[in-house]
Amino acid sequence: MSKRFVFQIVTNIMKKYIEENQSNMFTLLKRLVNQDSGSDYKEGVDKVGKILAQEFEQLDFVVKEVPQQITGNHLVIQHKDAVAPSVLLVAHMDTVFGSNTVSTWPFSINGDLAHGPGVYDMKGSHVTLIYALKALINNGEADMLKNIVIIFNSDEEIGSPTSRNLIEKMAVGKNCCLCMEPARANGALVSGRRGGGGYVIKVYGKAAHAGAAPQDGANAIAEIAYKIIKLQELNDLAKGISVNVDVIHGGTAANVIADYVEVNVDIRTSKFEHGEMLEKKIAQICKEVHVPGTRTEMVGGIRRPPMEKNEGTVLLLERIYEVSKEIGFDLKDVSSGGGGDASFTAAMGIPTIDGLGPIGGNAHSEKEYLEISSVTERTLLLAKLIKSLSVKPLQLNEVYA
Repeated sequence: MSKRFVFQIVTNIMKKYIEENQSNMFTLLKRLVNQDSGSDYKEGVDKVGKILAQEFEQLDFVVKEVPQQITGNHLVIQHKDAVAPSVLLVAHMDTVFGSNTVSTWPFSINGDLAHGPGVYDMKGSHVTLIYALKALINNGEADMLKNIVIIFNSDEEIGSPTSRNLIEKMAVGKNCCLCMEPARANGALVSGRRGGGGYVIKVYGKAAHAGAAPQDGANAIAEIAYKIIKLQELNDLAKGISVNVDVIHGGTAANVIADYVEVNVDIRTSKFEHGEMLEKKIAQICKEVHVPGTRTEMVGGIRRPPMEKNEGTVLLLERIYEVSKEIGFDLKDVSSGGGGDASFTAAMGIPTIDGLGPIGGNAHSEKEYLEISSVTERTLLLAKLIKSLSVKPLQLNEVYA
């Protein structure tokens, strides 16, 4: 009996198990989606964490809570018999929706589409991960579970301010990182992401009556107007640099010279060095004074480095493509303009691929959807990928630390 034939039999058994459990998968998905878990709703995120912890504990995983005061608690999960797992998986529990969304927009299924807050980004990925592990156990391959460590964080949608250090700490020494953000609408994986950050620029002036004593004032809005023009001139889309002044607040009344104004500035970059360059240029713009009597403060910084496609990324992509072809479908990869936790591990030199979750679209809106038919396929892909990376680790040209 050929190895190929045996492989196909094992794959078919695994696929059959996943297909037979589709009803259970969507029961779990409904439970997760119908628990609001906006980034600022700690209680809700922690309830999602409890649901996930119960699922993993049934598979002989140990779930460690990393307590947080404001955001939900993070989870670090690994098999009770794991010694030195080499594959890191990263997923997030929070959504962009508020604490009372489910009451008016609960989980639903319409044909081949599932709907609900966070169904695509990224509670569908929670289910594919859990059932990929169950499929391995059902196939008598539970040993593969000892080679992974999983992080579920609670604040990805707001830039991962409390979980970044945890992700970077857990990534040290890992052979690769699989990030469970959902696939693009066309099914593509994500091999690159733009880095990003944000600044609040505050200008302080001096209030005065606009008619009776304008000479006594210093107009903060006039000062910020000069700065906004210079900020927008920093855009260089050909190089993947974008700067956007998106929110402005200031002034008190029509007859008062404004003594305060602030603007929010969003920046996106495709290369690490561009972020450092932009920060210096924005700081210089803030130092310049155009309206005497005003002063400017700048707060904020780079929240995520860019995820740049490198040799390690290509090596991991080749393995994923190899696995996908073995189970009968082709994949492609794209770069995304949005940020994600994959940027942190990629910046450390860890081979990282994102977008391994199921297919859907319209994330962060009330039209968000998940393609039901993609769940089986992505669950099977993840199970086979975990096995492949456990049996045959990536052969890297250098040691990542």
